[in-house]
Amino acid sequence: MTAMTTRTAGGPGAYGAPGADGEPGGPGDAQSPTAAGAPQSAGRRAHELLRAGFGLLGPRHGRHTLSADDLDTLALPIGDDGVVIGVDAEGQPAVLGLNRPTPYDVVLIGGLWTAQVFALRAAATGARVAVETGRAQAWTQMVHAMGGGQNGLAVYDVGRVPPQGASAGTPVLVVRDCGMRPPRGRVVSGPWQSVLTLLPYLSPVAPRLLRQARLVGVQRISPDEAGELGRTMGLPRADVDSLPTLADGITLWCSDRDRQYVMTQPTDAEVGLLGTPRRMD
Repeated sequence: MTAMTTRTAGGPGAYGAPGADGEPGGPGDAQSPTAAGAPQSAGRRAHELLRAGFGLLGPRHGRHTLSADDLDTLALPIGDDGVVIGVDAEGQPAVLGLNRPTPYDVVLIGGLWTAQVFALRAAATGARVAVETGRAQAWTQMVHAMGGGQNGLAVYDVGRVPPQGASAGTPVLVVRDCGMRPPRGRVVSGPWQSVLTLLPYLSPVAPRLLRQARLVGVQRISPDEAGELGRTMGLPRADVDSLPTLADGITLWCSDRDRQYVMTQPTDAEVGLLGTPRRMD
């Protein structure tokens, strides 16, 4: 491909004007006389320019410079990466980074619908999802929709999850849907392998699981359960009072240093596969 440039006669570097170095006879002066005083031919002039190291002269632009004092103004908005679990009270995306080089345990006291949305979105980010469940039929539709287990989601009976071989290139999420009293899992959290344990209600094993968890999600529970959970987790009274009144699809996520209400909004594809948000299964 041949690049062509158009220059205005009489402008800087134009034919017949002073050359790029500001001296007559410079590389921009096509009318420069020869040593004998006769005008050069166009072919000879081009040949001399190429021999001197000058090719086609492109457009001239001012330099883009930035002073050292202005470097601090180049702030780039870099946010968290991970699974979008919903939106917060200000309508901003709430993102949970599941793929970590350290063990990460999550406990969700809530409904199957939220756990399934969680699994779908984790698979969409490239994680492999292994579901340990005593109700495989509840996950069958998801498995079929995702290609029969060939596209990142597999379902196993309780206690039958094999080693997953998680790595930075193939992170894993293990979803434990094992009822009110889940047994101790054979496959635990580790580098690049997170574990999400689903509890339909507050159960006798909940305190142990909550102590181990790095993140706890709580959906609508009874006033008695809210009071007990408040004492276990040290929740403020306002949160304890709000838990029995939470709408479907809203979760209070709690970490060591933060609490946040998040509303999970399904996409059209998720509604078609799983239905609308619900707390009860």
